[in-house]
Amino acid sequence: MKAKVVFKTYNQSQLSLLPPSYDDLVPVNHPVRIVNTIIDQIDIADLERSYKGGGTSSYHPRMLLKVIIYAYLRNMYSSRKIEQALLENIHFMWLSGQSKPDHNTINDFRGKRLKGKFKNIFNQVVLLLADQGVLSLKELFVDGTKIEANANRFTFVWGKSIKNSKERIKKQLRELWSYVEKVYDQEQLLPNEPDFEAIDPDEVAKTIDAINDALKDKEVDKKVKQKLNYARKNWPGNLKKYQEQEAILGKRNSYSKTDPDATFMRMKDDYMQNGQLKPGYNLQASTNNQFITNYTLAQTTADTTTLKDHLQDHIDSYDQTPESLTADAGYGSEENYTDLEEKEITAYVKYNYFHKEQRDKKHRENPFHPDNLFYNKETDTYYCPMGQAMKKVRSYESETTTGFKQQIHRYQAANCKGCPLRGSCHKAKGNRTLERNHNLIRLKEKARNLLLSEEGIAHRKRRCWDVEAVFGNIKQNMGFKRFMLRGMDKVTTEIGLIAMAHNLRKFSIA
Repeated sequence: MKAKVVFKTYNQSQLSLLPPSYDDLVPVNHPVRIVNTIIDQIDIADLERSYKGGGTSSYHPRMLLKVIIYAYLRNMYSSRKIEQALLENIHFMWLSGQSKPDHNTINDFRGKRLKGKFKNIFNQVVLLLADQGVLSLKELFVDGTKIEANANRFTFVWGKSIKNSKERIKKQLRELWSYVEKVYDQEQLLPNEPDFEAIDPDEVAKTIDAINDALKDKEVDKKVKQKLNYARKNWPGNLKKYQEQEAILGKRNSYSKTDPDATFMRMKDDYMQNGQLKPGYNLQASTNNQFITNYTLAQTTADTTTLKDHLQDHIDSYDQTPESLTADAGYGSEENYTDLEEKEITAYVKYNYFHKEQRDKKHRENPFHPDNLFYNKETDTYYCPMGQAMKKVRSYESETTTGFKQQIHRYQAANCKGCPLRGSCHKAKGNRTLERNHNLIRLKEKARNLLLSEEGIAHRKRRCWDVEAVFGNIKQNMGFKRFMLRGMDKVTTEIGLIAMAHNLRKFSIA
């Protein structure tokens, strides 16, 4: 006989003698309690001072801070969705004390109130986690990743395009002046030649006026008249626009019109690392035990030029210098090695061709490679495989794009003519020359010894799962691949919220 089915009591009209407390509905170890406990310990006096007295009452900044951080922890980045959660989600209702700020208030707090103030809050949380023993500020693992900006992909300004446009104007001005010279070819009173090098709105307008005055009362070709009229109406205005665009560009080569702080960068869109140019920011992160200890945003596409500022930001934030720093070959430059050496930080930082040196036997045993030539330090002389001395013929100073100065030394063989090894040694027409940076060679040798040491191998292995796993979590698990806000100040706050959410989520499951 079939057993009787018994259903649990279901009565929507059933009244409770006492209404349930939200606190009873939130589990003890739920992440929302972690957020609540941590933020309650943070000093937000600087944030509170940003509010002005008078008028209607304001939502408490500590409540708004908790709500936004927990929303980011739950992969909720839209202010409208956060507003909805405050009306429907028990965890948000408990965390906010049933306060119901609308999306405008949430967005204003995130984009304006936290601007320039969130980094201090983030640093306080990192120090709390360090006191708990879950991370250390002594060993840093650094890497970078690019995140797309909230900007139109097809409205952009390129520095090279501006340069080409200015050169085209200069060329056409010269062509117009050449026409003037032809008109005056049979006369002696040729007007003074204008300045074609000063390509700015005022000078170009003067040059166009000078050409018009020179051609006054002359028979002028119709096409030349049309070009002069076009130049008078458009070129000064175009050049003024170019000046404004160059001021926004600074040292960059591009920017987006909808977010001028964003630079066009090549994004790796799929597993094959194929991608396209999109407006974005270069996120630099330091981690320890997969916790983010520091973050900065750069507008440059290369990681090499970002390390000094990122490291200094870490030192300024915590008033202490790390003992070691581990990074990949994208950071291996003379400037970075020098900075780390001056700060007495053990640098497990690779350089270009580090892996090729270790794996490529042909590279290591090539007797003609500059690194494998014998060098006599006392006489400052290199010797080729045939034993011919290559003496120093010149020294000069080179400056990088960041202003760092390098000392370069050039060496040249006395006579390569008739050498049986010349075809294998070099392909230059004359005698072989070498350019060597002795300081960089010394720093690379120091880095090589550290990287190949037992500790260096351990740090290199750890870097892969320490910092790169963080980026994987942010982009894949948290689904954060594109900023919601615009402008350097606002996106810096937003990536700080992402970093905070990542840390607290990891801490809640530790």
